[in-house]
Amino acid sequence: MGMREELQAEMAEAFDDPDGLADAVKPVTGVRKVAGEYDPDLGGAPEVTTTYGGRGVFGSYLAKEIDGSLIQTTDEKLLILQNELYLTVEGVPTAMIAEPKIGDIIDRKRALNVSQDPVGATWTIQLRV
Repeated sequence: MGMREELQAEMAEAFDDPDGLADAVKPVTGVRKVAGEYDPDLGGAPEVTTTYGGRGVFGSYLAKEIDGSLIQTTDEKLLILQNELYLTVEGVPTAMIAEPKIGDIIDRKRALNVSQDPVGATWTIQLRV
């Protein structure tokens, strides 16, 4: 088992542990809307919606991280396991792992920044209402 798989297994265990993060873990739903292919019958490109879901831990930023511009006091930090974030079709998870992007709407908040840890096990997402 590589470092990534080991870290994901440890984090998943912490997410499930009643003495760990289980009470803080919440379901997460993300939506991305992009222009599809040009349709001459419509005279434009229809909007295509991609939905994904998983579970994560919402937190806040430390006071020293808040600068009032890039990070505001109302911004939230979301930590998600990469191997648990799946594309969904009509609410049912598929076998495809999703990748969040800047501009996505996650639980009615806009993603301003998306980063991953060095081994690629978790996503950290900055959210703003």
